[in-house]
Amino acid sequence: MEPDTLPSELILTHPHQTLGNVQLDWTPQPGNYLDFQGQTYTVLERRHRYLLKSGRYQLQKIALYVQSAQRPTEKSLIAGRWVIGDANCRFNAHSELIRCAVNPEGPCDSCHSYESTTAVQT
Repeated sequence: MEPDTLPSELILTHPHQTLGNVQLDWTPQPGNYLDFQGQTYTVLERRHRYLLKSGRYQLQKIALYVQSAQRPTEKSLIAGRWVIGDANCRFNAHSELIRCAVNPEGPCDSCHSYESTTAVQT
């Protein structure tokens, strides 16, 4: 193992199965996208697995719980993090995982429920 890589196990949430192991040079957070064997996955959860060795715990690997996904074409930057969809919409969830309750699949530009939060209310 290289010192700057994390041994990670990819686990598909539904149906529950292990996809494989991979060495990552970055720390994936929930909401990040990950490409593995030609497929794109969204990271839903990250768990650390430790090993007790010589009286000390050492990080053995990271378990990433993922689901199959497509990378969103619409993203907005809010407070230094990317969220799905148009963040100016009143119904946007400001989340990396879900766009909104009204139109979760998108796109925002053709949504009949779109309401801009910057619009002047009369």
